[in-house]
Order: sequence, then C-alpha cells, then structure tokens
Amino acid sequence: MSKLVIVESPAKAKTIKKYLGSGYEVKASMGHVRDLYPSKLSVDVKHDFAPKYAVIKGKEKLIAELSEDAKKAEEVYLATDPDREGEAISWHLATLLHLDIAKTKRVKFNEINKKSVQNGMAHPSAIDMDIVNAQQARRILDRLVGYRLSPFISQKIRRGLSAGRVQSVAVRLIVDREEEINAFVPEEYWTIEAKLSAPSSRKVLKASFVGDETGKVELKSKEQTDAYLQRLENAVYTVAGVKKGSRKKQPQPPFITSTLQQEASRRMGFTAQRTMRIAQELYEGVDVEGIGSVGLITYMRTDSLRISEESRAEGNQFILSEYGEKYLPEKPRYFKVRAGAQDGHEAIRPAMPSLTPERVKGSLTTDQYKIYSLIWKRFIASLMANSIQDTVKVDIHAVGDTDREAGGEKYCQFGISGYTVRFDGYTVLYDDGADAAGDAGALPEMEAGNVLKFKELTGNQHFTQPPARYTEASLIKMLEETGVGRPSTYASIISTIVSRRGYVVRENKSLKPTELGTAVTNLLKAKFPKIVNTKFTAGMENNLDEVEKGDLDYIQMLHTFYDDFDGTLQKAKESMQGVKIELEEDKTDIPCEKCGRLMVVKVGRYGKFLACPGYPECKNTKPYVLETGATCPVCGGNVITKKTKRGYTFYGCSNYPNCNFMTWDAPLKDQKCPRCGSSLFKSRGGVLKCLKEGCGYEEKKTSAKKRAKADAEVEE
Repeated sequence: MSKLVIVESPAKAKTIKKYLGSGYEVKASMGHVRDLYPSKLSVDVKHDFAPKYAVIKGKEKLIAELSEDAKKAEEVYLATDPDREGEAISWHLATLLHLDIAKTKRVKFNEINKKSVQNGMAHPSAIDMDIVNAQQARRILDRLVGYRLSPFISQKIRRGLSAGRVQSVAVRLIVDREEEINAFVPEEYWTIEAKLSAPSSRKVLKASFVGDETGKVELKSKEQTDAYLQRLENAVYTVAGVKKGSRKKQPQPPFITSTLQQEASRRMGFTAQRTMRIAQELYEGVDVEGIGSVGLITYMRTDSLRISEESRAEGNQFILSEYGEKYLPEKPRYFKVRAGAQDGHEAIRPAMPSLTPERVKGSLTTDQYKIYSLIWKRFIASLMANSIQDTVKVDIHAVGDTDREAGGEKYCQFGISGYTVRFDGYTVLYDDGADAAGDAGALPEMEAGNVLKFKELTGNQHFTQPPARYTEASLIKMLEETGVGRPSTYASIISTIVSRRGYVVRENKSLKPTELGTAVTNLLKAKFPKIVNTKFTAGMENNLDEVEKGDLDYIQMLHTFYDDFDGTLQKAKESMQGVKIELEEDKTDIPCEKCGRLMVVKVGRYGKFLACPGYPECKNTKPYVLETGATCPVCGGNVITKKTKRGYTFYGCSNYPNCNFMTWDAPLKDQKCPRCGSSLFKSRGGVLKCLKEGCGYEEKKTSAKKRAKADAEVEE
C-alpha cells in the first residue's frame, strides 16, 4: 500500500475509502485503543500526575496489525473524529505505532462527503497537543475523583459504590429537585370560565375571568370566587373591545448536540444515548441506494450554531425550487451563539441539503430515518421565512344582577385570545409546537357592542403544582445552562447515573433519586461541597477549555484541584472515623436464626445477600430473596425474582431445587385465576394467563377504549 488512513469505525472507513480510491488503505481502530490501567489509580500524583496507559484489553492484535500496515505505508494519516476524544485517539495511535508526533498527518472531517474528505486530505495538520492535554486532564481528573472518593463512600454507606466528578453533580441536581418537590406546599387558586358564542356563530368560545372594573383580580378562595359567581348571575356578556394585531414566529436554529437530544426525547422518547448512537451512524456513513456509502449529517458533537455559506446556499436553492421565493427571508438569518460555546464545528445539519428524508428512507433503519428527518427539517426550516399570524384579543364586560342593581360602572372582565395564520412560512415544513398557550385558534368576527350568547359559567378550584422531576431532556438542558459537562458527555453522564450506579431510576420519563442516590449526594454535599457544586464543576470545564486553547498548563490545573481535594478527603476520613450510614432499604424484618437480630441487605462480589448486623460476633449470612407475592403453580411455594448471569430478570420457585418451576412471565401478586385460584402471570405481550398444568386460562390484553365499549354494550 502507499498511504494508510486510520479512522475509528468500519462504517467510517468504508465511506472514506470510496472517496480516496485505490491509492489508499483505510483501517479502523474500533474506537479508543489505549487508556489508564484499569483496577488501579494509574496516575502518579507525586510526579506531576504522570498517567500510566495500557492497550485496551482485546485490542492487542489490532494494534499489531496496524503497526505492520504503518511500517509498509508511504504516509500515515490519522482521521479520527474532530474533537478531544478523536485527537487523543490519534495521539495514542501515533504513540503505539511509533510515529513521529510532530510529523504525523492529522486529518479532520466535519462531514464525510467527497468534497470534505478530499479537502481534509489535502490540508492535514499536526496532532494538537493542547487538545490532547485537555483530554488527558479530563481523564486524569475523573480517575482521581473516582478512585479516591469511591472507596470512601463505599466504606461509609455500602460496598461497591462509586462517585464521579461530573456524574455526581448530575445526581445532585436530581436529588435537589426531589427535595424541592417534597418541601413544596400547594397554594389554592381559582378560575372562572364562561362559555359563550358570537351572534353570527355557533362555535363555543371559552372566556376566562380577568378581573373587575378595578383591574386584574387573582382568585384565592372559594368564598371570593362564589362572590363573583353571584355577581355574574343572569349576566349579559358584551364585547367591550377587539384588538387586532399580528406576530411573527421565527424558526428555531439548527440543532446542536443538546437540542437534538432534547427534541428526540420530546418527540420520539429516545434516550440521549440512543440519539447519539444513531447520529454517529448517520455521520460515519450509510449505503444509500443510487449513491453508495455516504455521510448524511455533519459532526454531531457541537454547541455552535454556525453553518457554512455553501450549505446555506444549497438549502436556499432547495427552498426556492420546492416552495418558491416567498418562503425565503428577505435577509439571511444568523443565530446568536450562546456565551462559552465552542465554534470548532458547524451546527448539526444535513451534509447534502438536497438529499431529502424521503429520498433516503428506503436505505435507512426506522430510527435512522427519524433522526435524519428531524435534523434535515430543522435545518431547512431554520433558513425559511417567518410564519405570520393575525392575532385578535377580545375584551368582554359581564354585568350581572348585582352589578345592575348597584348601578354605575360595575362589571366583571373576561378575555378571549385567538389567531389565524396569514402565512405559514417555515411551519409548512417543521412544526415546533410553540404557539402561545391559551389561544383559541380562529375566532368568529366580533365588534364592540356585540352581545354574546351565554352557555355556561363555572368556577374551578386549582392548586399550584410542585416543580416537575427532571426528564433526560430537561436535565440535559440544565447541564448545558449551568456549564456542567460538554456536548460529547451529556449522553454518557445520564447513561451512567441511571444504568450503572443505582442512584437514579426512571419513572415513565422522569428521573427520580433512590434512597441510595440521596444518601450518597447528602454525604458529598456535607464533606465534599465543591465536588457536587455546579459552579465549581463548570469552572473546571472552563479550565479544560483554556487548556485546549493553550492558555493554561494542565499540570498546574491538576495540582490546583488535587491539593485541595486531597486535603478535603483527609478531613472527611478523620471526621467520619467509625461512622456508618444505614439505609432504610438495607433493613429487613427477617430475624437471624442464630442470634435473633434483624438481618440487613449487603452487596458482595456476586450481588445482594442477607447478613447479620452482629458481625463479627455473628457471621450468619443467607441468600437475598425478592418475593413477588405470587404462589408457584406447581408446588404452591413462593415465586421469587431471579437474575441470569447476564442480568436478565426471570421468576422461579423458592423451593428450588426440589421444584424446578421458572418463567419469564411476570407474576401478579393480587390477581388469581378465576378457574382454579392460582396466581396469574403476565406475558410481555400483555396476555394474562394461568400456568397451572391442565388449567389453560388466558385473558388477552384489552385496551381501555375496548373495555368501555364492551361495558356499554352490556349495559344496553
């Protein structure tokens, strides 16, 4: 071979190979190739935090093959992703392959198409050691916090726990929100709504009470509301004024990493990790019928709203040909980038704006199509003209019996707002659902003096609601707003706190802290306030940005952090010597057969088990059994929850090995078979069934709508 190009993934290699031709060999490193030694600190804190790296297990053969390829090659190009992680992978590859760091050609592609690849290959640069050092600093910081702090909290709370420099801050945000919810005291308030119709229309309009002749009134109690309802008995509702206007709705900017993750979560329920995996596939390249392997979007880890003028021109040309000139704005629209955003990459956009989602749909998986369609529509819409709406606000005066008897100018104020679309603009393509709340849509023609037909008047009690729990989307937004993490880390932060540590659980889309997560957070807040402080963590992110720009020495930064952190850790150890935090979830009502104490849940090498709290005087232990409340259809024993070696849940009899009953179907605690009285089980398809031999009872899943229809037919 004459020239060797190394990228991370086979898909990316295949796409790039297509554009480079026969003079190049393109190989994949399969992601990271080297990392800090596992199972030990691997950072020499006494010698300027020198890291100790090792080839990632399983990559030895690959490195040997790449090394042989590099020796044969005339030139070696390192074309890993254009970010910190990609720069670090290039540096590790150069080191392992014994390449000259200063002379090795580093190539970056913001998008993977013919022009971008050829341009990148024609203008290689050297490996940027400032960017590499920023990545090293982050990795070392995370290892220092994880390996020094995790043993401490494991000793004080429960074995096997871990803490993370950024993940612990994310957990704190969720814990703090839960505390806000628990401390929230609802406040009562009331609303009054009048259902009316215009003289020339049968459409029922909902008018909201605003106040009275003195101005705006907030209804705080039933007594206050009843007083107004009494005033409104036999009221005549008259249009006092109609205010017409217009408003422009500007399209949202093209996606950055955080907004793509938020929108994919809101619209499709995708996790951040799922969204980023699909976006990576679209960036690296897919086989499109009639075109071949091609990267469909630009690089997906970015917080910049900048787009190239070339892509703007291509998008404008598509809009012009598809929708016409009136759908282009009079002046090009440029979106303001938030303070602190990096501008190394463009916003996330289609690599070829003319390649519509429908054109490539047959070549994509369902998920790929959904994400590509979202990115493509958002980008094209961001270039389009504003939507223009005609607005109308109707002011209504209601005069009831009480006000008429009093005479003078007494009345109650009601209001209705609505709008019609004069020009759809960008919404012809992308509906962002951002219309004003409470608008009634199109209103019939009304003018001052019109008497409206009365239909109904109601007073409604409400209570203020606590703040909502974070969802993945809202947590990502908060991380971005507080400066915690960066676009490349949001998905891994959330994945880590939910899937690995047991500190947070999902309830529908909401993120709720567990008792364990709350206990760990409270311990960190008390003893390591900086570690879980958003401003401190954001400051560390800014320091890493300064390292990347070459404005801060990363060794100096590590010393500043670690000297303070190590001192705090020593003080915490001294102040909590002999202290053990007990969790309610670790307590049981199961007595120890040997000494009578109530056993507690412990976590060992192979998972949870029950142990006597009297250790070392009493060393009694027994397996931890999670009962389901259902009975075994074979022997009548208890059905318990079990786990396979890979962590999958199944159910079996507690009398094993004397009884071999097991099932993947979930047992139902309170539902019994109407035929034989045994416990019912629910399959993944929603079918309720009895598993007792010879019974055969089944009850198929019925939707609420079908059940209601069936009930209605029975009543008839």
